Amino acid sequence: MSGTVIELTSGDGFRFGALHVPAKGARKGGLVLVQEIFGVNSYIVEACERFAAEGYEVIAPSMFDRQKKGFVTETHTPEDLAEGGGYARANGLENAMADISACIAALEAPVFITGFCYGGSMAYIAACQLDGLSAASGYYGSLVPAFKDQSPNCPTIVHFGRNDAHIPMEGVEAFAAARHDVQTYIYEAGHGFARRRSDDFNAEADALAFQRTLDLFNQAAADAGF
Repeated sequence: MSGTVIELTSGDGFRFGALHVPAKGARKGGLVLVQEIFGVNSYIVEACERFAAEGYEVIAPSMFDRQKKGFVTETHTPEDLAEGGGYARANGLENAMADISACIAALEAPVFITGFCYGGSMAYIAACQLDGLSAASGYYGSLVPAFKDQSPNCPTIVHFGRNDAHIPMEGVEAFAAARHDVQTYIYEAGHGFARRRSDDFNAEADALAFQRTLDLFNQAAADAGF
């Protein structure tokens, strides 16, 4: 792992951990990368390093530190799902947005956000509710369709798998119909298609979503004069 664990202070004074991975080569911008419900595990570390290799300085906050400091699991058993999902619900949106805001403040502009599953939902909500973001890209966030009435404050794209057993296509299609300002991409894949080394991984969908995310960030930075 090329990154280091740092501590940041949220708006309420709570100190939480985060993985910080410096940009490789010329820095293109800062990136807040939000975990799944399984913590900043090896998949999230790999995702951070992947973006860092493209020139992004990455901060991945440990989102459930208020519930269990440094919670991480590498498996996705029913017990893991129940534990991580319980922490997500207990943490709530206010705490999540406060911690993400602290991450944005810790990075030099331009700052972007992305995330996966739980993190995909948080990325979209942050784009709608927080300042300081130049663009957002959310992967298969189950809460995104429910926030179709909220408009992002920055260029935003979202990614879904057509065969996602956890996110009904009806909700995704309703979101796309309501939010013409958000590009909604649907892939012939299931949930977790960007999670490498897992049964859910779909290399074609992952590569295309990653390139679309990079293109969005690069264009947003250029449009903002960075």
